[in-house]
Amino acid sequence: MTVALPLSDEQRALRDVVREFARETVVPRVREYDERESIPRDILDRMRELNLFGGTVPVEYGGLGLDHVTYSALIEEMAWADHILGVMMSMPSALVGSGILAHGTEEQKQRWLVPLARGEIFGGAGVTEPQSGTDVAGMQTTYRRDGDGFVLQGAKTWISNLDIASFFITFATFDRSLRHKGISAFIIPRDTPGLTVRPFRNKLGFRPICTGELILDGVRVGPEALVGEEGAGFKVAMTSVERGRLAVASRAVGMAQACLDDSLAYARERVVFGQPISEYQLIQQKIADMATEISAARLLVRNCAQVLDRGERGRVETSMAKMFASDVAQRAATEAVQIHGAYGASDEFRVGRMYRDAKIFQIVEGTNELHRKLIAEHELGQRG
Repeated sequence: MTVALPLSDEQRALRDVVREFARETVVPRVREYDERESIPRDILDRMRELNLFGGTVPVEYGGLGLDHVTYSALIEEMAWADHILGVMMSMPSALVGSGILAHGTEEQKQRWLVPLARGEIFGGAGVTEPQSGTDVAGMQTTYRRDGDGFVLQGAKTWISNLDIASFFITFATFDRSLRHKGISAFIIPRDTPGLTVRPFRNKLGFRPICTGELILDGVRVGPEALVGEEGAGFKVAMTSVERGRLAVASRAVGMAQACLDDSLAYARERVVFGQPISEYQLIQQKIADMATEISAARLLVRNCAQVLDRGERGRVETSMAKMFASDVAQRAATEAVQIHGAYGASDEFRVGRMYRDAKIFQIVEGTNELHRKLIAEHELGQRG
């Protein structure tokens, strides 16, 4: 049995709400909407009714005011059924909302964060670019001053929620040579002239969430669009990204646990040469490795959440949790398909879908190669 970390009565009660919804409502439908590449609106509406988008956002801004440990546990529970809904749960507390909470004005919080945390609207975060990719400080999207406003020019890619986002928090630089010191953050309403979207279809994984290009062609915004101080956008981005990495790691653990649970059930039922395959040592070895690694990943995620709950930045801890948990998810999905044999390639079993998604986990929120570099530089004393 994998490690089940202790939860309080209140945490278990919240987890049970998510568990019931995930297993009774989501599991029977995820196969269909994964194929359709679209999250059913009624599922999002039900999540709003259950207040599943509130996360760590303070109560006064429409959220649940959860600690990061509880928030992580709820996302893991949802990811057991469908990690994409875990993405939706995380956005107000991470990629989309956390930068506004930490650096936005009161007006921005009331206009955008409150309805976001309540699930009344959705948003997207435009960080990744076609050329700079993981190198956020090397972004090519620029802006210039125009009176008391700003004009943005450039493009972002692999941006989520293109179909339902009411706004995007995005980033641009006024001087590329300044790298991170030249970046500013902006909130761009969806209907702003010059802003267009181009969704990608038939993706390898993460299919239900609408992802693609965000193009900013002379997008003109007023001073109310600036998040934080001009030139401090990199700080806004890192606030969002580091909390996003906790969410990615939590989702990876939840999906890995689903791979293990499905493998256990199949191994007990599948009979080969007169006995269940669970009695073969090779299968037992796979199960043992999966269970051990998932437990270790869960402990790293819990440590990451506790660091954030202490108010620390947790740069290394978020990298370790994201990197290790996503690698574990990929190995767990690979072994799950192997245990299922030919049936692993059939859409009758969900391990094939999780196998496709697992690969993407190693890329989003910074490639695992980047995280290994960050961790190594920290250990070597090359990074503060």
